[in-house]
Amino acid sequence: MTAHFSDPVEFLDLASRVDDLAGASVQTVGDLMLDRFIYGHVERISPEGPIPVLKIDRQVSMLGGSGNVLRNLAAVGASTAFIAVVGDDRVGEEVGQLVQKETGGAALDLIIETGRLTTIKERYVASNQQLLRADREMDRPLTADTRAQLVARVRERLGTTPVLILSDYGKGVLTPETLKEIIAIGVTAGCQIIADPKGRDYSVYSGVTIVTPNRRELQEATGMPVAGDDAVVAACHQLIKGCGIKAVLATRSEEGMTLVTEAGVVEHFAAEAREVFDVSGAGDTVVAVLGAALAAGLGMKEAACLANIAAGIVVGKTGTAVAYGSEIRQALLARNGLSAKGKIAELDTVLHRVGQWRKAGYKIGFTNGCFDLLHPGHISILRQARAACDRLIVGLNTDASIKRLKGESRPIQNEAARAVVLSAIESVNQVILFGEDTPLSLIEAILPDVLIKGADYSVDQVVGGDVVIRNGGEVVLAKLEDGFSTTGTVAKIQKTQKQP
Repeated sequence: MTAHFSDPVEFLDLASRVDDLAGASVQTVGDLMLDRFIYGHVERISPEGPIPVLKIDRQVSMLGGSGNVLRNLAAVGASTAFIAVVGDDRVGEEVGQLVQKETGGAALDLIIETGRLTTIKERYVASNQQLLRADREMDRPLTADTRAQLVARVRERLGTTPVLILSDYGKGVLTPETLKEIIAIGVTAGCQIIADPKGRDYSVYSGVTIVTPNRRELQEATGMPVAGDDAVVAACHQLIKGCGIKAVLATRSEEGMTLVTEAGVVEHFAAEAREVFDVSGAGDTVVAVLGAALAAGLGMKEAACLANIAAGIVVGKTGTAVAYGSEIRQALLARNGLSAKGKIAELDTVLHRVGQWRKAGYKIGFTNGCFDLLHPGHISILRQARAACDRLIVGLNTDASIKRLKGESRPIQNEAARAVVLSAIESVNQVILFGEDTPLSLIEAILPDVLIKGADYSVDQVVGGDVVIRNGGEVVLAKLEDGFSTTGTVAKIQKTQKQP
């Protein structure tokens, strides 16, 4: 069945699942390299030849290849068993330090091969435009000893990991022989296997769950045309039938992505409507987010949608970038005009805006709650809260937090839906979710000038009240509207449902 993933409800529900990616367990194995970006500006042409002279301002080094998959997994909070090979050179040492920084040393497996050059790609950039890329690499197959170590470590680590990502850049780590052995280990372990493929012969990926070729790679691997939806779907089916692959997620640049499975599912995902600055590493983002989502228990269609959203985010950045969970959530909400102009944000964004508001002389207010089924009592408190300040921030309990406080039957609406409804209220300037039982950590970070809570509390009972008062702020107790509560509303609905 062919379909386009565009239902507003689907996007809203998916936004509430983004946090599930945090803590998902993924194993990554493949070609590790260093990406170095050398930034500068051009003021003249060389007298030695018709080439621009780049006056270097700065340089930035970051993990590339399978290392960029690691960076993207870290950006959404997934835990990674990371296995790779580096050479015994200075670049290898630098790569090792960057991997250590990303993983904290947890589940870290870097194999050092004597005499091997660690791959480095240096990009020279002026005014966000790449002038030149220079590669130093060695693409020979691993030695027999190194290969044996690699396979052994994959086998040791894979027992408790539900997803394995094969990041193949054709640099000699994932040879056909090594791929066959690792895929067999993954299949036996019952994990889902994602391959970011290289080369024209995809039969070497036989047994994997899904491959993620771009449009050019899909054409080269099948020899078929790939212009238009029908042609792409036909080429994907050819890979599935001819190469023993269960599914294909074809990335199609400005045309988005297409998912085709052996079961006959076909889904097209529209590209993010944004200006493309740099496509470096976008494929790594796709496999990372796809893998984290599958490991978190999402279905293939939902995982592919998240990967598509994430890819749209990174191509709008310069350099080898990553997509953070908060950015993916915001992009999902924005797909159907639900982002309320950025009112829903993470703490770092909120703190930045608070700083700007304070510079403008605004008084910052904060209130919090579950806001499960919005009723007149909620509106009254929010209006009173807004009247006590110039800018109002609302802390919103996450679904997990509400379940701990009110039981498994709550909330009625998921956190994404509740955040969208709150952000649509004129009195509210900012919405931020918190997963703890109380908003104390948020209050300590934001230090509002006014803390507003319902008058069913006394000042000394308001969580964070002492923090605000000690900082020179005040606590305001808002008058309650009688006869309104979410618990009461739920009870009335349940009573009505039970009546004959």
